[in-house]
Amino acid sequence: MGDKIRILGISGSLRKGSYNTAALQAAAGLVPEDAEIEIFDISGLPNFDQDSEKDPPAKVTELKRKIREADAVIFSSPEYNYSVPGFLKNAIDWASRPYGDSAWDGKPAAIMGASPGAIGTARMQYHLRQIMVFLNMHPLNKPEVMINNCTSKFNEQGELIDEKTKEFIADMLKKLVDWTVRIRPGERSAGSA
Repeated sequence: MGDKIRILGISGSLRKGSYNTAALQAAAGLVPEDAEIEIFDISGLPNFDQDSEKDPPAKVTELKRKIREADAVIFSSPEYNYSVPGFLKNAIDWASRPYGDSAWDGKPAAIMGASPGAIGTARMQYHLRQIMVFLNMHPLNKPEVMINNCTSKFNEQGELIDEKTKEFIADMLKKLVDWTVRIRPGERSAGSA
């Protein structure tokens, strides 16, 4: 049980200078001492094609391996059209296929999102939670981290400067670590994920 909790961070934004990727980078510096965050870049994934699911592209194989090696997952994503961005959904679909070989199965997870809008990705987060039901993931219910009006909370270099937001993220990460230990204690001590 002396090993660190390994958290895989996935941003739902491909945009250069993405606030959601910046939020994950901030989280990597706010994670408790008994945990670490590795951010996986989902850019470069092809569109999901069921004809290729049994012999997936190398990037998909790498994504599934990283998810399986992680003890928990944290998503940070914008909200597009009241929901999950298509590219994030594409990554989720790839890593869940073929049926019966989902890398997401049983993973504890946390969700956050940054948006210039007032509700800070609330609808995307609820849709992602619905997706997690089928994936058999275990999302942390609280705290919810919805970074609204995000343009004022990051500086020009993309660094999170809002202290209250840092506190929310740090609290969520502490609770994710506790949740992960609670849900997956045997697997963690056995060294598998």
